[in-house]
Amino acid sequence: MGLAFYKREGDVLVPQSLARSLWGKDQMHGVAISAGLSRAAEQALRDLGRDDLQPARYTVDLFRPAAMTTSTFTTEVVREGPRICLIDVSLMQDGERVARASALFLKRSENPTGDIWHPADDDRPVPPPLDLVPEGTDPHVPWFHSDAGWSQDFPAHQNSSRKTTWQTGVPAVSGEPASPFTAVASIADATTMVVNWGSRGVEYINTDITVTLSRLPDGVQLGLSALDHVQHDGISVGTATIFDRRGPLGTTVMTAIANTRRTVDFDKVEHLDDGTRRQSPGV
Repeated sequence: MGLAFYKREGDVLVPQSLARSLWGKDQMHGVAISAGLSRAAEQALRDLGRDDLQPARYTVDLFRPAAMTTSTFTTEVVREGPRICLIDVSLMQDGERVARASALFLKRSENPTGDIWHPADDDRPVPPPLDLVPEGTDPHVPWFHSDAGWSQDFPAHQNSSRKTTWQTGVPAVSGEPASPFTAVASIADATTMVVNWGSRGVEYINTDITVTLSRLPDGVQLGLSALDHVQHDGISVGTATIFDRRGPLGTTVMTAIANTRRTVDFDKVEHLDDGTRRQSPGV
């Protein structure tokens, strides 16, 4: 379908309609921002020739609204050692930094042999059946699971039950395939859809995303399942498990602040596989 969050124009990236946020018509959403930041970090690691390292921790700070305008991603190698590489990335718009990321890459080795506690297998999240959602790389409307079961019917999941999502990573830049890292880094922003989405829509706007990874996903299809959610005085902290069809591979943690004056109400929004969405009149 050729869907992507940006197209390249020389040394800069220009956001496409798929990057537009529901919070504002001239605002980019966090999925697109994180896709661009993680792509830049991955490119910087590749330029160092460090194919012995893999992403282990990735944190995004969303401290200013990112506009639907020309975007530049700058990188800095903070530390490179035999078993570690730390790369910082900034999203610049009109000479101003509007978001940043820190990507930690670690060297692969062997697991220790000691026994460590881990959850029972029946506590692990389960992906949707293959006959419902086949394997593939084509982006599509996200699938969600709640008390309503698996579906792409957003209004059916606007409830207070525990949520899980299954998504396919969208390429960051037109003409470039999504990588497993950019897929998990961008889909991680959907943590808000499993931890902050309740009976009245999404009433929190996230200020950051943190991803922890013991391995990369097997491809660009992966899920997020709500693990915990706490809220006090208009501040929420949500945690989700990242998983693919092989099993869990890490977690996401997201902090958010109440934004009830601009709630995203999915009873009034319909998403389509071509990347467009329809809103009810007056939304």
